[in-house]
Amino acid sequence: MHMADALLSPAVGASMWGAAAGTIAYSSMKVKKELDERRIPLMGVLGAFIFAAQMINFTIPATGSSGHLGGGLLLAILLGPHAAFLTIASVLVVQSLFFADGGILALGCNIFNLGFFPAFIAYPFIYRAIAGGQPGRARLTAAAVIAAVVGLQLGAFSVVLETVASGISSLPFSAFVALMQPIHLAIGIVEGLVTASVVAFVSAVRPEIIRASTDSSSLGNLPLRNVFLSFLAATLFTGGLVSWFASENPDGLEWAIAKVTGAEEVAGAEDGVHGMLAGLQEKLAFLPDYSFKQDAAAVEDGVAYAGEAKADENARFATSVSGGVGALLTLALAFGIGFVLKRQLAREK
Repeated sequence: MHMADALLSPAVGASMWGAAAGTIAYSSMKVKKELDERRIPLMGVLGAFIFAAQMINFTIPATGSSGHLGGGLLLAILLGPHAAFLTIASVLVVQSLFFADGGILALGCNIFNLGFFPAFIAYPFIYRAIAGGQPGRARLTAAAVIAAVVGLQLGAFSVVLETVASGISSLPFSAFVALMQPIHLAIGIVEGLVTASVVAFVSAVRPEIIRASTDSSSLGNLPLRNVFLSFLAATLFTGGLVSWFASENPDGLEWAIAKVTGAEEVAGAEDGVHGMLAGLQEKLAFLPDYSFKQDAAAVEDGVAYAGEAKADENARFATSVSGGVGALLTLALAFGIGFVLKRQLAREK
């Protein structure tokens, strides 16, 4: 559900940048005051895990579409909503700037759509209301699935509104929304099941983590090394190996655009703000579309590789490198944000 710049007018893009920046500022203030310093490493490793997980597109049967984990709800359950929003923002910044996954003008929209709704709507009002204090596996699964569906439905509807309000594409509201909502319903169900599985694992190993995220309490001297290493191992395995087998079908947004327009992407302007930001992203993204630059350029120019086996080998190696590098960048950024905020609070005291 990562939006491209071609869907947005500068006015809408700038407005959503403002909304995202305001929410980041608010979340930073809350994290600085409430976050237990011992949870900061979890922000980093969970951000890295979500980066890797978002590389895994899973096929939606009978549609020709695919989806991937959003991760906002999972982060909110394990970190609390404010730290979750900062962490998902870190993931999306790394994806946009260094992997050209989601536009720079659209970054505010993507942060808001994938972060605000799961962290500040689905988690407090849906998940916690259904899960209660100590949910069993069935109740936990129901809470996660329903909350994930609600979060993605709101995010998908927001994509439609932002696109139509921009008025620079030929996507009509009625046809676009009629495709976006059902496909993201299916994606939301899968995300809910994955979220429930991960939360169940953490609940079994360290239930104090979830209790602390709920009431902003301290983790004290609770050992987190095993949880940290488990997520780190899962991150490297997912980004470095499982990502090889991601679905090649277009994601829900691309699929909906293709159904309406006949093309998976909307052609963007090559001048003005769009052209300037496209040029900036081209310079910054050293692994565009999770590929080496020369490989991505060759594909774009229609240049064939010497052989299919060689092409597959290059693509898989580039995917593994992208998964590892992106995860480490996200880990460093999310960890750094938490660390800086807590240091600021210590200086203020």
